Parts: sequence; structure tokens; C-alpha cells
Amino acid sequence: MAVFLWKNLFQTTKGRILQQRRASLYNGAHDYDEELIKKKLQQFAGGSVNLSKEHSGIGILTLNNSRLMNAFTGTMMLELQERVTELENWKDGKGLIICGAGNTFCSGSDLNAVKAISNSQAILFNFSEH
Repeated sequence: MAVFLWKNLFQTTKGRILQQRRASLYNGAHDYDEELIKKKLQQFAGGSVNLSKEHSGIGILTLNNSRLMNAFTGTMMLELQERVTELENWKDGKGLIICGAGNTFCSGSDLNAVKAISNSQAILFNFSEH
């Protein structure tokens, strides 16, 4: 019994250390600024990511942006991160169903947002060269 508890504690601690190490390595090596990315994503509003938790332990995650065939907007990406964190902390969770509102699952990313982000990065890149 003690060996099982020790192994479980070791695996949990090891996982946390690796997760923290990966995050710090990625942040330092790639100039990853989470707050800056969140601010950029918030500029592309629309839609929602809804989560309902059933008593049976099944979660239902619904992508809701029917105007654009449930395409992901920036705010939806941030909401998805929040819902995933919520699910990770749900002790009674057993499974998850992911669906789209209406007749479409998800058409991908909102291309208007992708285009705008790409153009802003290209402009910043061109200014930094000169």
C-alpha cells in the first residue's frame, strides 16, 4: 500500500515539475506572452463555448457561433481554455461530448480574425526590419 501511494505521489510530482518546466522553457525560448496573446484574441469577439455538466458525469461542450458555422473566434478560444480548466477540475466528470450549435460542428477558425492577425504580424515584421 505504501509503495502504491509513493509511486502515485512521485508520478504526480514529476508531472507537475515537467509541466512547469515546459511552460517556462516555452515562455523564455519563444517570447510567449500569454497576456499579449489574450489581448489580441479578445479583439475578435463573437460566439461562445458553452458547457453543461450532467449528473451522470457527462459534460456537453457546445460551440455556438451559428452565424459563421461555429467558426472559432478569438473570444471563443479564450472561453475554450476556461472550459477545459473547468473540466480538469471536475471531480465527477467521466466523459465529454463536443458538438456545434445548429447543423454544423465547426468550420474552423474565423478567417477574418486569422487574416487580421497575419496582417498585423506582417506589418510589425516589416517595421522591425528597417
